[in-house]
Amino acid sequence: MSLGTLDAAAAYGRILSTGASKPAAAGSAAVEGGFGSLVENMIGGAATQMRAAESASAAQIAGKGDLVDVVTAIGAAEQALETVVAVRDKVVNAYQDIMRMQI
Repeated sequence: MSLGTLDAAAAYGRILSTGASKPAAAGSAAVEGGFGSLVENMIGGAATQMRAAESASAAQIAGKGDLVDVVTAIGAAEQALETVVAVRDKVVNAYQDIMRMQI
């Protein structure tokens, strides 16, 4: 992962943190805010994991971190980002299918 990717994820996280208040629990997110809240929590979680990976790699560069922690944090961040991208692709495909329906 490049540093630019991590910077972009951090920027998205900052944008999300300036938005509306977040629900207290992930289970109640689907009930309280619906799909939009679920997506917001998903993106926020991915951004948090990317920030954790960035800080772990910075600690490793400074000589204060463990390589295993860095690899684990980066793997978790990659998995979260891939999940968000997969959900986005499914939503886009569903929207395109709806737009192709005849009335």
